[in-house]
Amino acid sequence: MIYLRSVRLDKEELPAGFPFDIPCIRTLESLDFTHPLTFFVGENGCGKSTLLEAIACGMQTPAIGSADVSQDPSLEAQRQLARHLKFTRNTNPRIKLFFRAEDSFGFTRKIQGMLEEFSAMEGEFEAEIKGEYGLQLAKGVVQGQAKSLEEKYGQNPDGRSHGESFLLFLKERIHPKGLYLLDEPETPLSPIHQMTLMVFLHQQIEEGCQFLIATHSPMLMAFPGAQILSLDQNPIRQLEWEDVEHVRLMKRFFQDPKNYLRRLFES
Repeated sequence: MIYLRSVRLDKEELPAGFPFDIPCIRTLESLDFTHPLTFFVGENGCGKSTLLEAIACGMQTPAIGSADVSQDPSLEAQRQLARHLKFTRNTNPRIKLFFRAEDSFGFTRKIQGMLEEFSAMEGEFEAEIKGEYGLQLAKGVVQGQAKSLEEKYGQNPDGRSHGESFLLFLKERIHPKGLYLLDEPETPLSPIHQMTLMVFLHQQIEEGCQFLIATHSPMLMAFPGAQILSLDQNPIRQLEWEDVEHVRLMKRFFQDPKNYLRRLFES
């Protein structure tokens, strides 16, 4: 399902400076999304995260695990860009969410803190509440809340690896018929876990989800049929997987890594 069909930049009275001086933004006319999974790819600094964040701001997409996009001080420039973006929708998704890899770590710490707080509250109740009935009633409330969190995230959320926590985080938050914006989700993931993510994305697309993903990962970009938009091209241009520079570079490297590195070190 494609909920967001296109994004267009209204170029009337554009301000100077960042992010309007990024080449892919300066030359942007319109982006048409033709597949439920679209990748924004390109080198560091090309503007892929900036554009994704601006879309999140313009679509008023809630962010999980961090400040709301309308309040996050780090997104002020992106909110300014979002005011110049025009969106064409086919229909509205049931849910919209914006993810950054660091959001899962903040969320995990938040869950761990809540579990520790519930445990401390039980101790306070035992010291302050004299009647047995009132004590059990009060403890039952916090125990129920703690149990609910533990069933979802385990008794020790910090005990998982970053990759495991991030995948669990996504699986708990992504639901059918939603529009999801993910910024470099491969960051905490090993190759095996990237494959797990691809299986999950496939399942969710089958359930009517649309994804816009900024990524550096050639593995993720290989998702069958996905639309790949290169922000290294000005204007932004759709590429086939084998034509993406990240893919070409990795192919050259793996063909003969020793020789590749020898030439690199000598250059």
